[in-house]
Amino acid sequence: MSASNAVREFVHPGACISIGGFTINRNPMALVHEIIRQRIGQLHLVMHSGSQAMDLLVGAGLVDLLEIAYGANGRLAPTCVRFRRAVQEGTLRIEDYSNYQMTLRFMAGAMGAPFLPTYSGLGSDIIEKWGFDSRFRERTPEIPLRKAVVVEDPFSREEQHVVLVPAVNPDVTIIHVQKAAEDGTTRIEGLTFADIEQARASKHVIVSCEELVSPDELRQDPWCNSLPHVIVDAVVHQPFGAHPTACYRYYDYDMKHLEEYREIAADDERFRDYLEHYVLGAHAFDEYLRLIGDEQLDRLRASLGLGYARRDLL
Repeated sequence: MSASNAVREFVHPGACISIGGFTINRNPMALVHEIIRQRIGQLHLVMHSGSQAMDLLVGAGLVDLLEIAYGANGRLAPTCVRFRRAVQEGTLRIEDYSNYQMTLRFMAGAMGAPFLPTYSGLGSDIIEKWGFDSRFRERTPEIPLRKAVVVEDPFSREEQHVVLVPAVNPDVTIIHVQKAAEDGTTRIEGLTFADIEQARASKHVIVSCEELVSPDELRQDPWCNSLPHVIVDAVVHQPFGAHPTACYRYYDYDMKHLEEYREIAADDERFRDYLEHYVLGAHAFDEYLRLIGDEQLDRLRASLGLGYARRDLL
C-alpha cells in the first residue's frame, strides 16, 4: 500500500496516534510526512521518547495533546526545538511520564488490563505534577481521569507503596522497521524499544519498511519476527523511510541534516520554508530523498560489520 493510501485510510483528524522509534532511531518519517501533507490535525500523540517525527508534527500545528516521556534529537537537540517552543508558548497541552511508565502504559493496553503497577516515579514529583487538570480530564474521554495513583501494596507485609499507571490504547500506531512482508508480518532488527507494545495496544497499525520480503523468508526464522500479520493493517515499502533518523543495519542518522534542522527550527519563517521545501512541496517521500541527494544517502549507509555508518565517512 502507498503511504498516502495508508494514512488516508487509518489516520483521521482527532485520532490518538502512537509513534514508534526512540529519539533519532527508526522514526516513521515517510508516514509522518504524509500526515503533514494531508493536513490531518487535532492529533493526540502518545509515545515514550519522541524525536524528529514528533517535532515536525508539533511544528506543523497538527498536535493538540501530547503524552510523552522525552522529546529530543539526542545531542543534536537535547529538547526538540518546535516541541519546546510549543510548550513554552502554551499552544500544546502536554503531560509527561517516565520512559518506563509510558512503556508500561502501552503494555497494559496490549494486555487488555486497565493499569499496571510500578515503583517508577516514587520519590519524584512526576506523580504530583499533572499536565491535564481534573476538569479537562472529565470532559476529555480519551484522557484517563488520573495521571497516576499511588496505593499501598495489598500483598506486602510491610508498608510499601506502588504507582498505578493507566493503560493507553491508541487509534493507530505507526512504526518503521527493517523488514516486512505484504501480509503484515514484521521484523525489527536490533533494539525494538517499545514498538511491539505500542503496536499490540493499538486498534490499527501501519508499518513502513526498508525491505519488502516474502512471508516465506520471514518464516525461515520465525523467532526473529516482531509482529504477526494479524495485527498489522498496512505495509508501506519505503527505503530510507526513517531519514534523517537512523535505521540499524541500513543507515545512520544524518547529522548534517539534523544540525541544519536545529538552526532552521528555531526561526518560524525558516521552519515554514523547511516544511514547504521538504514535505509539502515533495509529493512523495522519494521526492524528499531526491532533495537530500544520492551522494549523502550513500554516505549514511551502514557498514555490515557495525550496523551503522563509519563516523569518518559522515
